[in-house]
Amino acid sequence: MQEDVRQIAEQIVAREGGFSNDPADPGGPTNHGVTLATLRRLGLDGNGDGQVDLRDLRNLSQSDAVDIFVRHYFKAPGIDALPQPLHPSVFDMYVNAGSNAVRILQKLLVEMGLRAAVDGVIGPQTRAAARAALRLAPDHLVDAYGIARRNYYYHLGDLHRRLRKFVCRRDGGKGGWILRAESFISPRFHLSDAEHRARVAAWG
Repeated sequence: MQEDVRQIAEQIVAREGGFSNDPADPGGPTNHGVTLATLRRLGLDGNGDGQVDLRDLRNLSQSDAVDIFVRHYFKAPGIDALPQPLHPSVFDMYVNAGSNAVRILQKLLVEMGLRAAVDGVIGPQTRAAARAALRLAPDHLVDAYGIARRNYYYHLGDLHRRLRKFVCRRDGGKGGWILRAESFISPRFHLSDAEHRARVAAWG
């Protein structure tokens, strides 16, 4: 299991890419998907100069990022206690959106008629509801979560013009966030190009 988790984390790092400091990115400066805010929160002063700054972020290795993700984005929030089929997508989303990854799952569980507080915390109730959901829909739960995640990204675009470039390319095609969500959704549930364009048509 540990190796499986590290493999998932390595795939996340590969998707995230290297250093980025896009002013439109709500996460701020990142390297391999790790934000400067995360380094500061964890007190990771890589060069030992008494400050956690952009130099530490730029020097972060892929292996360091994998370690951070496994420890602080998989084990710490309790994703390891969810049913295994959910691990890849919820883990990836937690790296991308923090506790909103859990809220998306909890809202889905509530929509399925299960009891779960939508608080972004994986407690006993959420764990039990996730197990029950998998029993109810063993062939569909992972896809349902991925679709809910895709809808979350579209909703962010509806609300925030500056985030639309992550949802929709300049040419109108699917942006990185949508492609990322759909990488965890069965192909039969992917939106066609026409469906995507219709969804974002109101954005102009």
